[in-house]
Amino acid sequence: VQLQASGGGLVQAGDSLRLTCTASGHTGSISNLATGWFRQAPGKEREFVAYISRGGGRTVYADSVKGRFAISRENTKKTVYLQMTDLKPEDTAVYYCAARESILTARPFTRSDEYTYWGQGTLVTVSS
Repeated sequence: VQLQASGGGLVQAGDSLRLTCTASGHTGSISNLATGWFRQAPGKEREFVAYISRGGGRTVYADSVKGRFAISRENTKKTVYLQMTDLKPEDTAVYYCAARESILTARPFTRSDEYTYWGQGTLVTVSS
């Protein structure tokens, strides 16, 4: 499975951005893949941002983005989105999408070592 993350850019505090993660090369249904977004700021560890279950029925967010970010998916388009609003300078980071095979009843995956497939990252820079 190849994941392509896009949509990053330079914005001002308070602006919005939508990141897109598109999957390809998966021989089964994309709806079998649970997906997460992570981010890594300069000099910091990679951290969990958001999770969406394979069917889209369950989402989980890091406390730092709860109420500002929304993750969603369109399995027919093999795409997962991260809508980011009210961006803050501390949201500046390279954002990565990640995916893994999952069963319907799986618990949310919030650790980076739980994911099998990773995109290349897209840079989000928020100026104050």
